[in-house]
Amino acid sequence: MNIEWNFILRIFIAGLLGGLIGFEREFRAKEAGVRTHFVVALGSALFMIISQFAFTGRYDAARVAAQVVSGIGFIGAGVIIFQKNAIRGVTTAAGLWVAAAIGLSCGAAMYSVAIAATLMTIFVLETMHFVTRKYGDRECTVTVYPVTNEELLDILNKLKDAGAVVERFTLSDSEASIFLKMRQKDYPSVMDTVLSLSNGLKIGVS
Repeated sequence: MNIEWNFILRIFIAGLLGGLIGFEREFRAKEAGVRTHFVVALGSALFMIISQFAFTGRYDAARVAAQVVSGIGFIGAGVIIFQKNAIRGVTTAAGLWVAAAIGLSCGAAMYSVAIAATLMTIFVLETMHFVTRKYGDRECTVTVYPVTNEELLDILNKLKDAGAVVERFTLSDSEASIFLKMRQKDYPSVMDTVLSLSNGLKIGVS
């Protein structure tokens, strides 16, 4: 019975540590949150326990744990999306991968390593969030209509003056789609410029 409680402690700590990473992801409104990370870490710990104690003396105990490493890739791939010529969700997928590793660590009773990995992961995610908010890049698409060639040229110049880089633009049937890239710190001034264009024009931002 004592052994069973030890196993329960392992999967509980694994779920708790995985949930902490998931909380950070959910707080940032990412694709996978507390529930997903909790279940991934807990399941990984359970697989580690099974691989260590359920097949002792009959099979290679490392095989089940090894399959977790490759199997988690299917879940990670599910949260990666390609949208507007940008790949999103890679960090969340990596977080799930780390949550699986933390679960395996807890399943092996390597609590100190699991806790250290959790704290380091959350520290890096939070630190880089604040860094990218100030120094990172941001992309958006501005749709303007109806617009003439002369008006479009004037709009492009104003957006460049506001700090935006015009990646490309299309003009069709008096409707222009402008694909912009800018620093996060320049985003407010670019949006102010976009709003100033609304006189007589219909503006859309996505």
